[in-house]
Amino acid sequence: MNKSAFEKLMWSIALPGFGQYLNGKYFKGTVLLILEFLINVQANFNQVILLSFHGEIGDAIQHADYQWLMFYPCLYLFAMCGMR
Repeated sequence: MNKSAFEKLMWSIALPGFGQYLNGKYFKGTVLLILEFLINVQANFNQVILLSFHGEIGDAIQHADYQWLMFYPCLYLFAMCGMR
């Protein structure tokens, strides 16, 4: 894996869609970014992370919307493996 491919993979891991932007696939990158933000908001993911950092694990579990949260692994794998 050359440096450029590794960089694109790392950007896709950081935020789905950025690797596609680096590949020049702007439509696919935009769709992935919108999906990432939609899933993040609908799953209350930022609030869950914040609560867990404060040690309030029970509250974090209560606030998580698992049906939306289960889309995250699919989105990340598609963003990382579907960069071609």
